[in-house]
Amino acid sequence: MISPGAAEWRELETIWVPAGAGGQRPFRLGRTPVTNADYAPFLADGGGAEPPWWTDAAFRAPDQPVVGVTWSEAVDFAAWVSQATGGGWRLPAAAEWEWAARGGLVNAATPWGDSLPEGEVPTGPLAAPWRVSRGTPNGYGLMDMGTIIHEWCSDVLPDPRAPEGERRVSCGGSWRHRVRWSPPAARSSLPPSYRYADYGFRVLREVSP
Repeated sequence: MISPGAAEWRELETIWVPAGAGGQRPFRLGRTPVTNADYAPFLADGGGAEPPWWTDAAFRAPDQPVVGVTWSEAVDFAAWVSQATGGGWRLPAAAEWEWAARGGLVNAATPWGDSLPEGEVPTGPLAAPWRVSRGTPNGYGLMDMGTIIHEWCSDVLPDPRAPEGERRVSCGGSWRHRVRWSPPAARSSLPPSYRYADYGFRVLREVSP
């Protein structure tokens, strides 16, 4: 059962991603990155602190991706959804994210083929991330794969130079970059406690074999 503080929460929309080579099991992945509207009930239920840009007028539209979330807060959100629904929710591994982003096009340069669809990524100066679902779904029906924001994944990278001694992998592009998309295989990483205005996440729901 969803707790009283989360009474307004609605179940996240997910897309079926089929099994892949090398023993990759099927799963369901969030159709879009987690949005402000998705994240608000988690905050109302005491799940975490408001991200730094939470009250910024440029960042607070309900259908913008939530940003400024640490890796641990993203993990906590997935655990909160699991408790609310009884399902197994978590961050995707980078390999799972990449497989989903490819949309069945194993060797393509982008989630849509050799190039991005016309208008997939806004041009010109931006003050904040654009709203989710403005573009074209990939072959599996997933939106915004590789664009808008870097998305936290579950993978850990040891790094003795990092404050916590390790980093966490992320996938996807960024509204802040000159080139606002990344190919499916691209990876970034950050220490898990860092907050950036172009870092968010989407969640994976495990399915029965």
